[in-house]
Amino acid sequence: MFLALGALAGIVLLVFALRQWLLHRECEPARSEPFDGDVYQVGKAAIAERRCDHPHTTVICMHGFVADMRYFTHHYSDPGIQLILLTSCDYHVPITGPRYRSAPWVKVPPAPEGSIPYDAAVLVQALEHLPRTGSIRVHGHSRGGAVVLEAASMRPDLFERVEVVLEAPVLPQARPYVSVNAAQLWFLSFLMPLWRREPISRRNRGAWGPLENERKRELIMAFPFNPKRVATMVSNLLGIGDWMKQRDVSLYQRIPRGTVLVPGKDRVLDFHSMLESAQRAGPGVNVVKLDGCSHFVLWDRPDALPPLAPSAERSAARS
Repeated sequence: MFLALGALAGIVLLVFALRQWLLHRECEPARSEPFDGDVYQVGKAAIAERRCDHPHTTVICMHGFVADMRYFTHHYSDPGIQLILLTSCDYHVPITGPRYRSAPWVKVPPAPEGSIPYDAAVLVQALEHLPRTGSIRVHGHSRGGAVVLEAASMRPDLFERVEVVLEAPVLPQARPYVSVNAAQLWFLSFLMPLWRREPISRRNRGAWGPLENERKRELIMAFPFNPKRVATMVSNLLGIGDWMKQRDVSLYQRIPRGTVLVPGKDRVLDFHSMLESAQRAGPGVNVVKLDGCSHFVLWDRPDALPPLAPSAERSAARS
């Protein structure tokens, strides 16, 4: 009996030790790509600014959970755009030979690593110090939408003349498509090797929508490799759930102008609760329902995004 109990205790300790190792082990990154620009390291997050000598508009982008900055690059490929791309805390920077640059304004966020406020503090720094035009769009996808709203609550003054695009966003008082319970989060570290072995499978195929777009397939295949550690993914998931429950729709008051894109066939976030939340935004925010569209609007329905207005047009609209 004592031998059996001792063996059982040993197995339990081994499982816990293995879980800790899997949680905090840094994974190999997905394939990186060249990027013509500078990278600012901000704590465990990063800001990448594409080189643009004479920009006509500025776009700042925040990717979603397990995605990366490359989600936006094809849509904003116009070389006249000052494109500023954020990489979430403790995610791999998907750039081949990144050219790091220091700046006196860079400050490590005081918020917990892996949290929405951490990334929001990084976004605030990018918005405050990097734009070189009077025409500014801030675009957040999925979890990145919550990051944008959180940043606006931190520094509403910076968003007074900003156009916001919230694409299939995490929103206050809304819900995920499928809830993740504590047991599933506990076992996530054991499931990650399986996801990395087969990023697109029959088990998760419904979440992605159409996969004819080669770029979309390529970047979805990178999803399980983008966060450096499973512990970061757990922090992200817990943070998303807590943020949706704890934040209220008063956050929309910080967004004077923008667009919320709510896809009707979202299999990541719950369409009905997201739409209900978005419809409580102010009169300056346009809510667009996209029937039959997946969670990845930029890949599936790029035509649904509002066109960028040049600086001169924006200036005339304000006068």
